[in-house]
Amino acid sequence: MLDALRDAVKGLIRPGEGRLTAAPGDHPPVLPARVGVLLANLGTPDHHDYWSMRRYLNEFLSDRRVIDYPAWKWQPLLQLVILSKRPFTSGANYRLIWDTARNESPLMTITRDQTEAIAAALSETLGDTVLVDFCMRYGNPSTQDKVRAMVAAGCEKIVFFPLYPQYAGATTATANDQFFRALMREKRQPAVRTVPEYFNHPLYIEALAQSVERAYAALDHRPDMLVTSYHGMPQRYLREGDPYHCQCQKTTRLLRERLGWEKGTIDVSFQSVFGTEEWLRPYTVEHVARLAKQGRRRIAMMAPAFSADCIETLEEIKGEIREAFEHAGGEVFTYIPCLNTDAAHIAALSEVIRSNLQGWA
Repeated sequence: MLDALRDAVKGLIRPGEGRLTAAPGDHPPVLPARVGVLLANLGTPDHHDYWSMRRYLNEFLSDRRVIDYPAWKWQPLLQLVILSKRPFTSGANYRLIWDTARNESPLMTITRDQTEAIAAALSETLGDTVLVDFCMRYGNPSTQDKVRAMVAAGCEKIVFFPLYPQYAGATTATANDQFFRALMREKRQPAVRTVPEYFNHPLYIEALAQSVERAYAALDHRPDMLVTSYHGMPQRYLREGDPYHCQCQKTTRLLRERLGWEKGTIDVSFQSVFGTEEWLRPYTVEHVARLAKQGRRRIAMMAPAFSADCIETLEEIKGEIREAFEHAGGEVFTYIPCLNTDAAHIAALSEVIRSNLQGWA
């Protein structure tokens, strides 16, 4: 009887593949096995109107990785005060950078373009066995929807890649949290890998250095200082073990060494301070004003923690931070864009993905 059963099973299996080639008529279709690569970025509101902004901010500011105060203390303040006012001011800021032709934020456009470029780069060596897509931690397209789509497309393995060079609990970790929550809803969970931070990857540092060299070559003067501005976080998180601050410092040091510059030519600051708690210092908006008052009248600025230009770079750096510098006596402010879809950046991200696909594709 066992021999007969073995013979019956062999008739359903292709030699060397181990997959069924025949099934009952009512059996769900079995797709060819694929590997998914799911890129993840922070997110963006669907529009800059009040209700779109409120939904987005509510999801973002309700994340315990971002604001870890007790819910009984934080949620009344968030729902009754912050979300009554902040959607108006945040919406006005988004309106300044909104792509009206595509009706989306620059972050959405750039992340989509990055995804397409990475897919093309991977297909050169891996063909169509790898499916590349993107999701957002907050807003749309959601992590849950994209995981569901990948599973439905036959992805039995997924590499999840948060697009944050430096690790932080409020960025990388919460993206991973959301990914695992999405997996909890799947009847048949794929095998998964999460991509770690890449703040010191040689190709990432090289891409940063090339962007600086191009920007400086296009200027008719040399800036007195290059400021690397990173997104801030509470000082308390560093004491609690978050490695973000140290990784930001190392990224800037490696960049300076690659450029061959002396110490004191590049410095580190932190932007986007929120609330009354002490955050990582120096605060960028105060730091650039202090540089101007010290006689550093021409500075350049870049944001190595952001893989794509967004509200924090296009509005905050080029708006509020530039204005603080000029108001304090600064004369020339040069913003060096994020790496976005720069060829060296796409090559770096693709190489990080390839290393995490080892043995899978």
